[in-house]
Amino acid sequence: MKNWSRNVEWNPSEIIYPSSEEEIQDVVLKAIQYNKKIRVIGSGHSFTPLCSTNEILISLDKYQGKVAINKEKNLATIKAGTKLSLLGELLFKEGLAMENLGDINVQSIAGAISTGTHGTGLGLKSISNQVVALKFVNGKGEIIECSETKNVELFKAAQVSLGCLGILTEITIQCVPAYKLSLQNKKEKLNDVLISLDQRNSQNRNFEFYWIPYTNTAWTKTSNIVEDSEPDKINFFNYWTEYVLENYVFKVFCEFAKLFPSQNKTVANITAASISNVKKTYYSHKVYATQRLVKFHEMEYNIPSEAYKDAFKDIQKIVNSKKFNIHFPIENRWVKGDDVYMSPAYGRDSAYIACHVYNKKEYKAYFAALEEVFKAYNGRPHWGKMNTFITQDVINMYPKFDVFLQKRKEHDPENIFVNPYIKTLFGI
Repeated sequence: MKNWSRNVEWNPSEIIYPSSEEEIQDVVLKAIQYNKKIRVIGSGHSFTPLCSTNEILISLDKYQGKVAINKEKNLATIKAGTKLSLLGELLFKEGLAMENLGDINVQSIAGAISTGTHGTGLGLKSISNQVVALKFVNGKGEIIECSETKNVELFKAAQVSLGCLGILTEITIQCVPAYKLSLQNKKEKLNDVLISLDQRNSQNRNFEFYWIPYTNTAWTKTSNIVEDSEPDKINFFNYWTEYVLENYVFKVFCEFAKLFPSQNKTVANITAASISNVKKTYYSHKVYATQRLVKFHEMEYNIPSEAYKDAFKDIQKIVNSKKFNIHFPIENRWVKGDDVYMSPAYGRDSAYIACHVYNKKEYKAYFAALEEVFKAYNGRPHWGKMNTFITQDVINMYPKFDVFLQKRKEHDPENIFVNPYIKTLFGI
């Protein structure tokens, strides 16, 4: 079995597809009885070995859909295996929406929150912070509930848990009424973007940009809520730009750069030249997500927002040194700080810098150089993206790590949900 980018491979002894909470609980109880380990997989979009196991692998693909909707309070209780794409449609039919989302919607809601997945917007927190209550089967086979008002300390540990406390079954989300976003994608000069960053982040709901390596070109993505505009119809130009150019044409560029490493700068320049301005207005769940068909490896780190400009300069130096066989754009996003124990944004407003390498290329030396920079600025990795964090790094960077470990031990005393990666990362 392989993850999406094909950098992690493992062979579970069995794969189980439960379709109810009772079936999930039954699997855990049998695992306890026969001293077996369990890991859960969503869509395989983690680049780390979070899901790998040679024992029991549980997929929640057959455990999707809504459990309950409270329109008065804008609350939706969802089965944990529900994919974000399906969730968007389910909520929209109820006149609701997620407050914010990332740029990929193929993950399960459980996988997204368990790894600290986020969108962008300096006034908006990560997806985990839209969750107000959780239900899970712990390592003793018990069904546990926690929320913002019940078992609060456990809830703060469970909001980003890396699958270490148990198997999430139900997730209650604080939604908002459905809304439309006006999205503007623009080709701009990098220098202009960097000079005006503070203004762009403060004046727009969602802002991010991609830097095209070796160039002074940035591709900016800005979106804001609009009340009166009618949703646009999908037109050929937008389809061509967002689907064909960003996937099939870019794939050809990636293959060319792999065969001819000396042409990375040329490929980057062609990429920069091919960027088109796109504007569209649509309901939010159709705006956030972008289809990604070109497979890549990814490293993404969270740094304090005030350190961003210095860190980005250091990243530019590494890329422009041309020591590395890369051409993929570098993504830059912003997130409001939170109080979730294992959230990379814990206690600080944050910037995220995400770096990618085509999955058929060597990436280790490039990521090692980048990680030195991220760590120098008190970086914390996105838990689903490549990193070399060890236990001491986690201790140094997460003030509530000891509380998280205590809750983990309480709910998984036999280490049912611990695989070799988790064991090494958390010093279990």
